[in-house]
Amino acid sequence: MTESLAEHFKAIIEQLGENPEREGLAKTPERAAKAMQFLCKGYQEDLEDIVNGAIFRSDTDEMVLIRDIELYSLCEHHLLPFIGRCHIGYIPSGKVLGLSKFARIVDMYARRLQIQENLTKQIAEAVLKVTQAQGVGVIIEARHMCMMMRGVEKQNSQMMSSVMLGSMRANTATRNEFLNLVHAKGFSF
Repeated sequence: MTESLAEHFKAIIEQLGENPEREGLAKTPERAAKAMQFLCKGYQEDLEDIVNGAIFRSDTDEMVLIRDIELYSLCEHHLLPFIGRCHIGYIPSGKVLGLSKFARIVDMYARRLQIQENLTKQIAEAVLKVTQAQGVGVIIEARHMCMMMRGVEKQNSQMMSSVMLGSMRANTATRNEFLNLVHAKGFSF
């Protein structure tokens, strides 16, 4: 697959009016192909393998929040990056998920051609599916290069999206607790 992608990148470079054989670009098609494969590796991953059995019994029924999970994705409309952070909250119902698995779930879906709205929903639904939680909330804050580097070129723009499932959606107090915890001042090392 790398060879085929590299040929396509070479053709793009030529179509842009550059010489893909010049010193600075000679290996660019191969490097770009490998980079794109890495940036889209989420297509080769699935939820069951990511979770890998890291679901543990717990009698806690209070909210668990994982904040500031950084994410890097590619906008499916322009193939330009969007970069941000994800906050995930859930209310366990007898099971908790290993902490690192939340970041792996975020990465699996972010490493696909995406729009932020769908990414937010995919993460929330995946957490709900594997934990069978009473409620799940996901918020993503991101900066989109397709809006910053081209088009309207608004450098300070930021997009926020949220998905609330189960008790996070149905119960206003639970939703507010999640939102307050996301925005609470954290600690620093």
